[in-house]
Amino acid sequence: MDISKLENYKENNRLEAKAAQGGLPRSVWETVSAFANTEGGIIVLGAKERKDGTLEIAGLADADKMLDDFWNAAHSPDKLSCCVMSDRDARIEDVDGKELIVIEVPRANRRLRPVYVNGNPVTGTYRRDHKGDYRCAQNEIQAMYRDASDESVDTRVHENLTVDDLSAETIGSYRRSYELHHSAHAWTDLPDEEFLCRIGAAKIGDDGKTHPTSAGLLMFGEEWRIMAEFLHYFLDYRQELGVDERWQARITSQDDSWSGNVFDFYRRVFNNMKQAINVPFRLDENSLRVDETEAHDALREALANCLTNADYNERRGVVFLWKEDGLHLSNPGGFRIGIEEAYIGGNSDPRNETMMKMFTLINIGERAGGGIPDMVKKWTEAGYGRPVLSERVNPERSSIFLPLVKESESNISSFISSPNDEISLDDDQITVLDVMKSDPTATYPEIARMTGFSESKVYRISGALREKGIIERVGSRKTGVWKVLVEPSRQ
Repeated sequence: MDISKLENYKENNRLEAKAAQGGLPRSVWETVSAFANTEGGIIVLGAKERKDGTLEIAGLADADKMLDDFWNAAHSPDKLSCCVMSDRDARIEDVDGKELIVIEVPRANRRLRPVYVNGNPVTGTYRRDHKGDYRCAQNEIQAMYRDASDESVDTRVHENLTVDDLSAETIGSYRRSYELHHSAHAWTDLPDEEFLCRIGAAKIGDDGKTHPTSAGLLMFGEEWRIMAEFLHYFLDYRQELGVDERWQARITSQDDSWSGNVFDFYRRVFNNMKQAINVPFRLDENSLRVDETEAHDALREALANCLTNADYNERRGVVFLWKEDGLHLSNPGGFRIGIEEAYIGGNSDPRNETMMKMFTLINIGERAGGGIPDMVKKWTEAGYGRPVLSERVNPERSSIFLPLVKESESNISSFISSPNDEISLDDDQITVLDVMKSDPTATYPEIARMTGFSESKVYRISGALREKGIIERVGSRKTGVWKVLVEPSRQ
């Protein structure tokens, strides 16, 4: 952000202003904790909020002393459990002769979370949403501690179960997929119990017997057995393409007509969702019809990403929706790395590492950190809009949106329909528009977080879309909705 133009900004999920006229505010530590445990953010000391929400520079009487006080407390474990900031993250700025302190709080590494204040994680752990800082509930704190471990959460051995408690039919389906990709591998001839141990689905317990791991139970177990170990386990797929009915098709893990496990759910959902992808007529070198495109690989990656990054201890479950505008995939639990890092790639950190391994063994998903960039590349090269990653807290959920509008229809490379067909959109405008269509209630801060753009850039882009007559905001900034006035042309 441009500090010299601070008066053009408003507080949001990544910007907090404090007047600090009576010294270093005690609430600054709650905001440090909140930013560190969410997506990071900027704290400005010496600025206050006007009635209209804009910021006013008040200045500080003794910025040097206040900055010293800040660092002395920041490095004290009695005040802050872990100082995630370095020296360059806090500085004094002079704006029109008035001194401000600018503190840039980075997103904390998951191994350092929760970052809490006053020596008590139960009462001193905060997170940030569009409403400001809030104290975390016990389940959020427990989830952060689970994620902080270097051991993948799906390696736990369930010694109350045996491999015979898993679905033999699902295991057989998985093994057939494995043999298609590893026909000459020695594992193909192993008995089921040993094969499951090799892929991480089972381990030898303290009693010397073989038992399923959490990964094996989730991937191959029966739903009722999974529910006994993961109380909030739920998988839900819905096809919602019309307004007259609630859905045209639905698959849930609680339907007792099938196993209800993750692997069978993946197969069923992919076979349904792939029908949303247009397949142009094309023949291979043997004159056989090619039935899949790069977009199919991208869909596989997106589905596997959500299923292997889900926190199955949390409520609300995995939800996949096929809507007219695109495919909406969401799972409980936040991204373990920042959204910006996920787009860049090269740093894979799945929550359920063993489950990810099991998918990659049958050529689904990517463990080298290139999964998300590869998914984005393949989806857009197939002609669709850019996939959008987003993250919410309270409750914590991660989402992937795959737009189904083709480039030729949404003017990613040309025009959007208008009275004179002369309105062109650049890539950034298209990205923001896709977010508004996928989440009409999204606020400016939320759009900034979903796209990785600065909030001021989102302001500019939304203003440009308004001027072009493409969108309007119905209602207030916080509670209103985005309305798309001009639908993409259909060629």
